[in-house]
Amino acid sequence: MSTIVECVPNFSEGRDKSRVDAIIAAMKVEGVYLLDREMDADHNRCVITLAGEREAIQEAAIRGVGKAAELIDLTTHRGAHPRMGAADVVPFIPIEGVTLEDCVAMARRVGEEIWRRFQVPVYLYEAAAATPERQNLENIRRGQFEGLRDEIATNPARRPDFGEARLHPTAGATVVGARKALIAYNIYLATSDITVAKNIAKAVRYSSGGLRFVKAAGFPVRGVAQVSMNLTDFEQTPVSRVFEFVRREAERYGTYPVASEIVGLIPKKALEQAAEWYLQVENFDSSMILENRLAAVMGGKMAVGGLRAGVEPFVEQLAAPTAVPGGGSASAAVGAMAAALGVMVAGMSRGKKNYLQYESQLSDAIARLAVLREELKAAIDADAESYHAVLQAYKQAREQPGEADGIAQALKGATSVPLGVAERASEVGRIVETLRPVTNPKMASDLTVAAALARASVTGALANVEINLESLADPDFVRGVQQRTAKLRA
Repeated sequence: MSTIVECVPNFSEGRDKSRVDAIIAAMKVEGVYLLDREMDADHNRCVITLAGEREAIQEAAIRGVGKAAELIDLTTHRGAHPRMGAADVVPFIPIEGVTLEDCVAMARRVGEEIWRRFQVPVYLYEAAAATPERQNLENIRRGQFEGLRDEIATNPARRPDFGEARLHPTAGATVVGARKALIAYNIYLATSDITVAKNIAKAVRYSSGGLRFVKAAGFPVRGVAQVSMNLTDFEQTPVSRVFEFVRREAERYGTYPVASEIVGLIPKKALEQAAEWYLQVENFDSSMILENRLAAVMGGKMAVGGLRAGVEPFVEQLAAPTAVPGGGSASAAVGAMAAALGVMVAGMSRGKKNYLQYESQLSDAIARLAVLREELKAAIDADAESYHAVLQAYKQAREQPGEADGIAQALKGATSVPLGVAERASEVGRIVETLRPVTNPKMASDLTVAAALARASVTGALANVEINLESLADPDFVRGVQQRTAKLRA
């Protein structure tokens, strides 16, 4: 499987197993795998977790929405969980071989197709949102099915991204988006007082002053009060921190957590974080876990023998008498290393007593640097692939005279990759400098190294841009690139 995308559609049915079975059957597409299904009668909602190849999983999601629209009638639907659609929300999450930006493109294609096939209007959210106010799902779902049905035709702010300004009469509207891995996490309290759960939810959720990357609400479930949460970035706000926050708040109301639950699946790293926090293991690293070490060694991603063994294969590839990997890949690699150092320094200060006033700034820096790091890592291979594309274009032109247009397109690709590396590395450098006054001064040398690596990445990437520009005859493209490089040099 060359690409792996996760899709976690939420449907407004948690009581009728036959309906859920029918929806899952509709999503059976070659190349797509069912990982999990969760039904909750109190919420009257089910969460289905799928993973599969890029194209196949889009079709599976579309078919699932269509079957839900056929089977679920929101005019008679009742449940504790807010909802606006039979297929309420359909997020795409990058796992392997795809980026968040790829998932954004997928979400937009799927949204357009849902309207075309089923006449169910679609809203885009999270990273796929067309406007900032629609990044937050709660803003889109305000008023639920009934409220949106009354407003959609008269309030321009509530018009869908795809479709006409009217709801499907029984299936409502669907929200489609792209996001990072989310953990649906619920905590049950030793009380039936729903007011307590609502007060705790208000305290813990970010929108009302609580923890970053936490959304929360209070519900009555199975006769007790439940704090229902979505953790939208568990690396920035770990599960253990959320549990402890809720526990302390519960004590203020004379109660305590009796149990917690995960709805759907949870990344292994999130549980590793919780184990590290509660066990207080010194110098813990995920590679200390037997299964992780075994998988890394057997998969060729790690060699026993320390850090040198891990980086040595790439260094040896650079030293080999072949054109790739070359300076472009090396530039991307050092840019990724600069971003990684920045994340490390910010992470070592975030949460510490002396730096609590900078918590938000440090979290923002970590989140952005993490994205840049992944993009720069991806550019290591992308640079090599763009070089091979140029060679292939020249070969095709020799074999088929008159096909020179392919050379120009390949050269533009080989120019755009290092230009993107330079721009990302430049942003890394800027973020690194903002960390100096808000992080532990004993780690200043790490920031100095990060800044130096970022500058080296920019310099190396721009050198690759310039050498490709020399072979391009498209004046508009060349001028546009030169304008962008001039900003970087300035």
